Amino acid sequence: MRPSNLLVVPFREVRHFMPEDSLHVEAIGVRAQQNHWRIPAHRHEGLHQFQLLTAGALVGTLDGERHALRAPVALMLAPGVVHGFDYEPDSVGTQVTVPSSALASLCAHSPVVAQRLAQTLVLDAACLGDNAADCARHFSVLAEEFQSQRIGRAEALQSQLVLLALWFLRQEIAATGIGRRQALRDTLVQRYRALLERHFHEHRPLAFYAQALEVTADHLSRVCRAVASTSALALLHERVVLEAKRVLAHTPMTVSEAALHLGFDDAAYFSRFFKAEVGCAPSEFRLRIASGAQAVPAPGRSQSR
Repeated sequence: MRPSNLLVVPFREVRHFMPEDSLHVEAIGVRAQQNHWRIPAHRHEGLHQFQLLTAGALVGTLDGERHALRAPVALMLAPGVVHGFDYEPDSVGTQVTVPSSALASLCAHSPVVAQRLAQTLVLDAACLGDNAADCARHFSVLAEEFQSQRIGRAEALQSQLVLLALWFLRQEIAATGIGRRQALRDTLVQRYRALLERHFHEHRPLAFYAQALEVTADHLSRVCRAVASTSALALLHERVVLEAKRVLAHTPMTVSEAALHLGFDDAAYFSRFFKAEVGCAPSEFRLRIASGAQAVPAPGRSQSR
């Protein structure tokens, strides 16, 4: 049994005063002001969060990456991402929290959409451009429906949620210039990443993932190199390293406990793996994070695998 992750904030805690709802909408200031405008680093397993800041500013940390942003800014946080925010006092905005399983079921007819929802998106003022008002409208309609008790409220909330999620994905595609051809080409890699989320703890060989995706391991790697500029094995290792960094930086687990949590039977092997991927031992990485150092540069091996 893996040690419990102390970072996880469950949905019942997010929606503590409206337990009957399948999603939750609230003003950013509700919790931020209670915590002196600081939300400590935490994570949600199986939850998506959508956030719109319409006034003020924030400094956010998403899996160790720092973002200093001034309104308007829109965020979509995928499940498992360790995130924390320092808001400028009196900042204004809205946050929507929804179980990822519910969102996935609403998008079940579109696998490409469901797969792309596994990514975290940060849309700053430059990305939003003239569409900031459109984004605000989506949040406003959802918030108004959430507060109402009109007939069909649950169905309306679900419909508005899908529109909000699609708005994020379309805006990200427009901002990055990704067209339909690349979106279709990305599908295999997105499916592979989704499998990694479910199985990366299990140390499965690449052949396991290729068989599940009904392709050869060589084809999977070729597509990963074309789309993600790295190999399929490197993406697997990156996912394991990401979880290792989350645990080392944000939980009191020992290195041995972290190794067990990640499916390593041998803590020494885990330490060697981590050092080869990150460039320093797990204990040194934890000390650097504790001292306020930025992310440690990787030695650059993964691109060639």
